[in-house]
Amino acid sequence: MDHKKAVVLVSGGLDSATALAIAADQGFVCHCLAFDYGQRHRSELNASKRISAELNAAAHKLVKLDLQAIGGSALTDISIDVPESDLVVEDSGGIPITYVPARNTIFLSIALGWAEVLGATDIFIGVNAVDYSGYPDCRPEYIAAFEAMANLATRASVEGQCFNIHTPLISMTKQEIIKRGLTLGVDYGLTVSCYQATESGLACGRCDSCQLRKQGFSAAGVIDPTRYK
Repeated sequence: MDHKKAVVLVSGGLDSATALAIAADQGFVCHCLAFDYGQRHRSELNASKRISAELNAAAHKLVKLDLQAIGGSALTDISIDVPESDLVVEDSGGIPITYVPARNTIFLSIALGWAEVLGATDIFIGVNAVDYSGYPDCRPEYIAAFEAMANLATRASVEGQCFNIHTPLISMTKQEIIKRGLTLGVDYGLTVSCYQATESGLACGRCDSCQLRKQGFSAAGVIDPTRYK
């Protein structure tokens, strides 16, 4: 069987781990990509390496960026507090301060470049437009626009190859994501989702990401393996 290569964005969180498991289950040889972009929750980078190894990825690459230089997000500017609430995410129509300006555009662009180098035409990203924090770069129309750009702006596309941006989780609830991952053998105890996790990966349990994660495990009816402070 001819296994195709894929670049998979693996942040170290629950969603990206599931996306990696799905890509592997579909027969792709997975080349995992993570970013040290100056995020305050840097323990997710260790989680990314653990997950990639656990799911037998062919490679794990860490790219360093400095998004602290532009700031504008609670995840890259320590002077901005990460919001905490007793509620999961309110549908206020606003974009939360945990949004990192242009993050997925930057990440997907680098993934696209690596895919060209590898001779791969498939990129997986675990974005979700159901149980998420309202980020504009997680929407289906954004992914479609990026895929269109990828097929205009690369040598590979000009020479006849077609890039596909896979978003297997985009219409799934967190409950559905967790159940799917468990059927594929994902160990969610290896993942870190918290926006302000400690260096050792302990979660706060109060930020949007933690609350969405807790709600997902509860709805799925399985034990939450997250290590909390």
